[in-house]
Amino acid sequence: MAVGIDDNEDLTSLRVDARTQERLLDAQRECTFAFTTKEGWPAGVVMSYLYRDGTFWLTAASGRAHVRAARRDPRVTLVVSNAGTDLPGRRMLAVRGRVTVRTDEETKRWFYPAFAHQHAPNDPDAFEQLLDSPNRVVLEVRPVRIAVSHDSTKMPGDGRGGGTGTRSTRK
Repeated sequence: MAVGIDDNEDLTSLRVDARTQERLLDAQRECTFAFTTKEGWPAGVVMSYLYRDGTFWLTAASGRAHVRAARRDPRVTLVVSNAGTDLPGRRMLAVRGRVTVRTDEETKRWFYPAFAHQHAPNDPDAFEQLLDSPNRVVLEVRPVRIAVSHDSTKMPGDGRGGGTGTRSTRK
């Protein structure tokens, strides 16, 4: 049985390898930040991130639901896909991590310029000034493990069927 030709159930061979993971995290600028509400509901918000030295760095106003949730429970999941990048196929990672809510000036001093340069390269100074507001926090997410990953380029036909070989049985 060949994944993508005869089988589309067991996708363990399609996990993202370390090289592809680094390329994806470098190419992408947004992720879904998934958390649990006070009532226990799963929730998520799309956020821009800075990935540096194996750690995700994000920012938000301190009163946002996901910041309040992070203070209650530091366990979060970040989902990153290659949507909107030049990377071919469909690639994704779901990264489980522990978040620390940072309010210290030392973190903000290095983070704001780096984040602004990555996300507003045409006018990073203006974006940095906008970020530097009284109630803004920096979220540091240290990965614990990759919970799920997928790389469709490892499948014939990019995971849509076709490609090399023929289907051996029809249902």
